[in-house]
Order: sequence, then C-alpha cells, then structure tokens
Amino acid sequence: MAKADVKRALDRVLTWPPERQADLAQVVALMEAQDSSALSLSPEQADEAWRRLAVPDAKTITLAEFGERMRKRYRVRRS
Repeated sequence: MAKADVKRALDRVLTWPPERQADLAQVVALMEAQDSSALSLSPEQADEAWRRLAVPDAKTITLAEFGERMRKRYRVRRS
C-alpha cells in the first residue's frame, strides 16, 4: 500500500463516528504493542502455524460443540 493510499484511508477515518475512530486507535495501539513485544515466532514456527491453519484437523471441535455433544450424550437440558 502506497503512502498516498494510507493518507486517503486516514482521511476517510476522520469522517467516521468518534466511537469507530476510537476502535481504530485501539487496533493501532495493539499493533504497536505487538511490534515492540519480545515474544515472537521464528520463521519456522510461523510457517507451521500457517500450515496448521490451512489444513484444519477434523478431530478438533470447539468447546461449544463438545458441550452440545455431552448434553446430547447424557441427556442434560440447558438451564
């Protein structure tokens, strides 16, 4: 993205409602904190993370799915 593109995007941001501008400011602050963090992945670790994200493990389920399976198995009603 060229500097001119960034400038146009920031000009548009100034037309947003104050709450949305605050959201963007928070995202920028998080990005800056991430850049200055001592924690980081090696290139090999990053490649492995991307590989795992690209090929989801069929054996993995979400906590909500697990809870639903347990409710069905043990015939527990939601409260």
